[in-house]
Amino acid sequence: MSNNLFDKGRQRFLEAQLNWLTADLKVVMIDTGVYTFDSTHEFFNAVPVEARISSPSTLVNKTSFNGAADADDVTFAAVSGPSIEALLIYQEVLDVDGVTPNDAASPLIAYIDTATGLPITPNGGDIIVTWDNGVNKIFRL
Repeated sequence: MSNNLFDKGRQRFLEAQLNWLTADLKVVMIDTGVYTFDSTHEFFNAVPVEARISSPSTLVNKTSFNGAADADDVTFAAVSGPSIEALLIYQEVLDVDGVTPNDAASPLIAYIDTATGLPITPNGGDIIVTWDNGVNKIFRL
């Protein structure tokens, strides 16, 4: 497999329902032994909790240039558990209480399984995700 965008995520970009610069975007580390990418998956609840090796981290200082999405590198603190083979980016949508994440309403955006350092076996230490500094950055539309 190679890096990919989810079909409905693409559609949301095209229909101005998702704004890379202003949306609350998260990234989570994934065990592909539990979750298999499917471009038709629409919401974060399609990803089993057991496949989510890290807590979600917020993408900050997001930018876009020539169709490429970028953000600051991400540090996941004290990661332990099974092997990590992919990263998944989604938009976090909150429940009506304005506090609780609603996985069934949080759109999936990107799936990254081809990157330097993947797969990685956590050892309880921090894991730093350094996004590509080439023309494609995190991903390119």
